[in-house]
Parts: sequence; C-alpha cells; structure tokens
Amino acid sequence: MASKPKDKEEKKHINIFESSIVPKHVILTADEKSELMKSLNITPKQLPRIKEDDAAVEEIGAKKGDVLKIIRKSQSAGEYVYYRVVV
Repeated sequence: MASKPKDKEEKKHINIFESSIVPKHVILTADEKSELMKSLNITPKQLPRIKEDDAAVEEIGAKKGDVLKIIRKSQSAGEYVYYRVVV
C-alpha cells in the first residue's frame, strides 16, 4: 500500500537559522523602527523588501510592515547589518 503524502501540519519542522548560511533576522520594535527611519531620513517604503512568505520571515513571525534587521557575517567587516521591510 502506498503511503499518503504528508500535509503541511505533519511535515517535520526545520529551523533554518541552524544553517550557517542563513543570517540572523531580528524584528525591530516600534521605537527602533522609528529611530532608524529618523536617522536615515527615509520611510519604510524606501527600504528593500522581503516577502511575508519568506522562510526566515515566517520562522520569526514577522508581519507586513515590520522592519527586519538582518545581521550577516563578513570576513572584512566582521558583521554587516542591513534592513528590509516585510511586504
């Protein structure tokens, strides 16, 4: 007898952040978001975008409009930080 394919709820959960190639993602608080926008003199619409269905966005529970701080390791700079808005 053939086995049925597993539906989404039966799939094994994999934490993508355990991989060394996935950078750390952090949701900014409202105050942090406001301070960032003020310091860069921009609006969230001017930030690069990341989709709400991105695996990293789903894993941390970010919603549309949230601003993410993404921390990537760099051989030359140690760490490189950039920001994206969830759409």
